[in-house]
Amino acid sequence: MANIKIPNARLSFPSLFQKAEFQGKEGKYEATLLFPKTDTKTYDVITTAIEQCKKDNKTPKLGADKLCIKDGDESEYDGCEGMWMVKASNNKRPTVINRDKTPVTAEDEVMYAGCYVNGIIDLWFQNNSYGKRVNANLLGIQFVKDGEPFGDGGKTADADEFDEIDDEEY
Repeated sequence: MANIKIPNARLSFPSLFQKAEFQGKEGKYEATLLFPKTDTKTYDVITTAIEQCKKDNKTPKLGADKLCIKDGDESEYDGCEGMWMVKASNNKRPTVINRDKTPVTAEDEVMYAGCYVNGIIDLWFQNNSYGKRVNANLLGIQFVKDGEPFGDGGKTADADEFDEIDDEEY
């Protein structure tokens, strides 16, 4: 399938620099990309590609729970209302770049849940012992601009909140 660009999406649940863990087991590099329901162009590109993937694999009837795109209005997480959610992952680390296309590392602290990014995905059809689904590979992420951090991931203590410690105290 052709690569699909999701422009100006909110980044959620990012594991871009190390693989996510699930129940103590190593997972994949992953992220959820949120884009507004008003972006019908991106929605149409993704859903058309999903339909083609289902047709190519002779599985025309897959439930919404078997697709990589979800309705954010049905999510329990803040910030998903009025959005489409695309969960994408990859065993290989995705390309992660800044606005000027320079590589971004974890130490740069540029990528965080809530920032705006351009994402590139491709779709693939799963047909194995875990069932049939249409999944998304996460190929790359480009930082676009800052956004309100999701959850409490953006706050740290200020140095002024601490007292100076005298060597003799400890």
